[in-house]
Amino acid sequence: MSGAAPRSGAERNYPLPHAGPDARFTKSLVTSVAGVLVGYGYPRLDASADRAALESALAAFLYTPLERSK
Repeated sequence: MSGAAPRSGAERNYPLPHAGPDARFTKSLVTSVAGVLVGYGYPRLDASADRAALESALAAFLYTPLERSK
């Protein structure tokens, strides 16, 4: 990370509006991201809990949270 502060007024592309299931968000996507992390020297995601945490982190980055019914 460069440590540079975000530009003020810069428009963001993420998170995306959450409109239901997204066919692009697959187990293969999570596996690919895990592979990139390993390629940068991070440990493998051997435990299912680690994969679940990565999947949750990706979903949190990619999508706005679903609104809870009141």
